[in-house]
Amino acid sequence: MTVQSVAIIGLGLLGGSVGLAVKTHAPDVRTSGYDADADVRARAAERGLVDTVCADPAEAVREADLVILCVPVGAMAGAAEALAPTLPDHAIVSDVGSCKASVAASLRDVLPRHAIIPAHPVAGTEQSGPDAGFASLFENRWCILTPPDGVAEGKLANLSEFWESLGADVEIMTPEHHDLVLAVTSHLPHLIAYTIVGTASDLEDVTRSEVIKYSAGGFRDFTRIAASDPIMWRDVFLNNKDAVLEMLQVFSEDLTRLQRAIRRDDGDALFDLFSKTRAIRRSIIEQGQDDARPDFGRSDHDPE
Repeated sequence: MTVQSVAIIGLGLLGGSVGLAVKTHAPDVRTSGYDADADVRARAAERGLVDTVCADPAEAVREADLVILCVPVGAMAGAAEALAPTLPDHAIVSDVGSCKASVAASLRDVLPRHAIIPAHPVAGTEQSGPDAGFASLFENRWCILTPPDGVAEGKLANLSEFWESLGADVEIMTPEHHDLVLAVTSHLPHLIAYTIVGTASDLEDVTRSEVIKYSAGGFRDFTRIAASDPIMWRDVFLNNKDAVLEMLQVFSEDLTRLQRAIRRDDGDALFDLFSKTRAIRRSIIEQGQDDARPDFGRSDHDPE
């Protein structure tokens, strides 16, 4: 693999998992890392998330072939500015954010002369912090690359090879298409989960203890999603605003049709919808993106 030195900026769930995955799958690749939180840096050093934990981002990237920004999407520009003075000319700059158009624009403004290839490994859990990372997070998961027009083919091949070496399947698409797809498959479901859990906790006729005590499986799954990092998801919704609002409008219209079917006792309409969604669930399992076992076969370390 051409990439021999990787700098990871942000050592939480995703950054830590990248570091551990490199140690497991590409042990000859050197890793350095930085996090703005001194306590996180200390814990990352204890866990050995990277070979060298640096106290300064500029030091972390000084010899990097690849820099991966694992910070909230709203913090990408600031992180790039901090490492710019020592960033090697040949280095690829990438990220793991859930929004791509805004990230691409932010990084291009700060680092106009570098090869910037945004990426999104579609993997994670509701946990966060340096203790949440694990080496197998990316295995058999998609990593979407959104290269800009004119990027060197060799740089793109190097980044693709890197993610494939960690066990990921690589897909390439435009930033705009990525943001629309993820608004449907990830961002909107999180927004719904946050809303449903918030609604349940605010009901005047139901106590919070009852919500917790009598939670059925569906509600428990919503609470798992709604436990995700609030800073990360705040930034996702603000930075993918247009696509999220577009999908939210579509969802609102679909919800109105469902409300109408219930009001009119239209069992056929309900049955047709539920049959269609059941088929989608089966397709997800058939493609290996989830597990058919009870509780979806999940353990504490399984991806969302």
